[in-house]
Amino acid sequence: MKVIDTAIPDVKIIEPAVFSDERGWFMESWNHKVFCELIADREFVQDNQSISHKGVLRGLHYQVSPFQQGKLVRVVTGSVFDVAVDIRENSDTYGKYVAVELSAKNRKMLWIPEGFAHGFLSLEDNTTFLYKTTGYYSKDSERSINWMSSSLNIAWPNLEEVIVNEKDSSATLFKFNKLHT
Repeated sequence: MKVIDTAIPDVKIIEPAVFSDERGWFMESWNHKVFCELIADREFVQDNQSISHKGVLRGLHYQVSPFQQGKLVRVVTGSVFDVAVDIRENSDTYGKYVAVELSAKNRKMLWIPEGFAHGFLSLEDNTTFLYKTTGYYSKDSERSINWMSSSLNIAWPNLEEVIVNEKDSSATLFKFNKLHT
């Protein structure tokens, strides 16, 4: 496994070792001991999966304390433009984001610790997105930041159509030091 630093030190790109031969390929997608040694000592409590059409945008989601979630995300089929936004008000990288393309082809994963909003834009039909969380889902603790917040200046890919549900399209705009928790 190769761990790649990003512009935000706590967010990591993970490239698993892939072993190929005439039968196909194999990779270890999760190893608790290695993850704790190389990235963060976390216990995952829930796995989630979604399938999205091309142009579906999900996010930017987060949960407030005491139900914050760290996420280890990856794509099983298709591809996404994945974004993690630092919403930790006392952080040097507050309001900054990391974006990376995750795909079935590149097999990269992204570690997004607690204190980040997360979202993705599906770049292909039938994109299967899988993620592990360090906390359980809590509807009462769920929050969203509008993906089009100009103060974040996220360079989303240009697609002919972006499909966003009502909850995400009406989410609060991000304003520095003004997040409602």
